Order: sequence, then C-alpha cells, then structure tokens
Amino acid sequence: MQPLLRFATVIMFLTESTSDKEQVKEEDLHFQKVLRTFALYKSYAFSSNNRRRIDYYALPEHHKILLIDYLEKINKIDQAISTNYTILKTILADGRLFVEKEDNENSELLYGDDNNDGALSQITDFDMDKLRSTIKQFVRDWAIEGRIERDTTYQPLIESLDEFYKDISEPERSFIRVLVPGAGLGRLAFDIAKKGYSCQGNEFSFYMLLASHFILNRVERIHQYEIYPYIHSFSNIQSSEDQLRPIYIPDVLPSDLPSTSDFSMVAGDFVEVYGEVDQIGKWDCVITCFFIDTAKNILEYIEIFHRILKPGGLWINIGPLLYHYENMPNEMSIELSLDQVKQVIKKIGFEFLKESMIQTSYTSNPNGMLKYVYESAFWACVKT
Repeated sequence: MQPLLRFATVIMFLTESTSDKEQVKEEDLHFQKVLRTFALYKSYAFSSNNRRRIDYYALPEHHKILLIDYLEKINKIDQAISTNYTILKTILADGRLFVEKEDNENSELLYGDDNNDGALSQITDFDMDKLRSTIKQFVRDWAIEGRIERDTTYQPLIESLDEFYKDISEPERSFIRVLVPGAGLGRLAFDIAKKGYSCQGNEFSFYMLLASHFILNRVERIHQYEIYPYIHSFSNIQSSEDQLRPIYIPDVLPSDLPSTSDFSMVAGDFVEVYGEVDQIGKWDCVITCFFIDTAKNILEYIEIFHRILKPGGLWINIGPLLYHYENMPNEMSIELSLDQVKQVIKKIGFEFLKESMIQTSYTSNPNGMLKYVYESAFWACVKT
C-alpha cells in the first residue's frame, strides 16, 4: 500500500533551516528518548504491575483468601501489556524512517530487547505517561469506542465547515485548503479530507507523529490491531471485565479517501512552520481542536491564524483554556480568560459568526468512575 501520509520533511525540527544547532541537538536527544520510551514500555509496565503482585503476597493469609481472582487478573494484565507492546514495536520499527544514522549503542537500545535496566532508569513516569496517553488517543481517534467523543467534539467543527461552504459542490471542495494544527493522530484531518476538502494536519509531539504515521500509512484492514488502553491504572475501575476489554483499531480504513482528496501531515512547531512568509494568505480555513491553549503566547497563535488565512477565510475552534505552560519553570506563558481571548480575536481582525459552549471530554474511559468534562469554547469567525 502506498503511503497516504505525506510528511513535508522527515522531521522539521531537524532540517537545515533550523539555525540553532543547540536546538537541533536538543530535539534529536528528545526524539531518541521518545523512541526509548516506546522500546521500554513492556519492561516498565511489567515492573509496575509486578508491584501489585508483591503487595498481594505481603497480605495476611486471611486477606488473600478474600481475593481469589486477584493474581489471575494481574497475570491477564501482563498479557495485555504484551499485546500493547506488539503494536508499539511496529510503530518503533517505523521510527527508523526518522533517524538518519544510528550508532551501535542507540541501535541496540531502540530496536533490540527491551530488558535494559540502564536504559529503563533513564525513562521517567512522565515520559511513560505520554506514551500511555498516546495509546488512549488511539481510542479517541480510531476506535468505535471513541465515537461519542468524536461526535461531540469533531462534528460541530465539520458541520460548521460544511455550512460555510454549502454553495461549493463536492467535486470543487478539493480547492478549499483546510489546516488542522495540533492534529494528534490525524482523525479530524482525515474526516475533513474524507469529505473532499484539501486538508493538512500539523503536529509537534513526537509520540503523536510516530503513532499517526503508523495508523495512516501502515494499516491494511479495519480492526487490524488490538489494544488495552485502560490497564495501566487500577483506580476508578467499575469492573475488571471492562478494564481488560480489548479495543480494536482502526474503525475505518485510513486509505479510504476520495480520489480527489489531498491529505497530508507536517511535523513541526506550529509557529516555526506556519509563521513563515510563504504561508501568508495560503489557507481558506483553519480548524483548531483542543489546540489554542498549547501556546506559550496565545496572541501569536491568533495573529498567525489571521495572517495565513485568505481574505474572508474561516477559523473554527473548539476546546478549553488549559494552558500547557502555566506554572512551568523557565517557560513563558500568557494566560487569558475566555472573554479576553475573544476581545483579542476581534482586535486582530476576526468577526464572529457563531459562538457557544459545548461540554466535551478528552480520552476518558467511557466505563470509568472518573470523567473530566470540559466546558469547551466553540466559535466560527471570519477574517475581515
């Protein structure tokens, strides 16, 4: 199968256009660490699960008798971890596409046996949590079980896009250029391209880039892979059966696109990639989903949206204001309230067509006992 996903560069962080060599080196080291996190998933998860075994054996005998199936469940979790690692190994092998050269040490570390205690000690729970979140993202974007979240979050965006271009026939939609920053695993961008629009996704996270490249290019049939996204924590679980229930991905075939569609993904920091002069007035529509709060300076994001849109171009947004860099040491972070954000949007040169609040969730366990609900801001506005 020919690759569906076209990367503008291998990894834009590492191109010659990046003048700061220290930044290039830093990004390269970070990417190597992401690959190590994939490689060491099984060992790390086994170690965490084995802690439960140790704690069980420390119980008094009369308590063990009350937990007849507890060890059996822990053993099943180990099996599920191994199943997850099957898909992660496949993604990791694909990661070689992004590594220009490997020394022997890195080659063994990234693609060899994951039983490497020295390497394991270099991976933090923060690193592994990024990977666990990526596994959950497969559910949100590419499983039947994520459909409710997708319908709540993605559908208002797509419906507003269709409404704005209702006078454009489906064959002519390929001339409408739509940009989706923070595209994650690519489902929203795919669904837009599926409707015939020319769509480009942009993503910054190496975890998401590796996983999206895999799901968009390497999958050959529906429900090809089995994953267990909810096995890493035993908190707020209603039933062991739900926790150990397999999720099958993808629910649709990513290669199933109209012949006229133009679908691509670009890797890199949004500001660096789309802040360039060649992007001015290039896009008919920008769609942001759970994205604008990833900015260090949200005003810069809004300025770039306005600059890259054609006159009369459309910006559609949904998401909270959970500022990613708030209280992060040594990082700039401008945090505005929603009313301040809307004032800035108007001052920069947008006119609101519609706005509302929509309750949404994000990679939540549909059968869990804890769910975070966002009062997400939704709007559609045009460049004046």
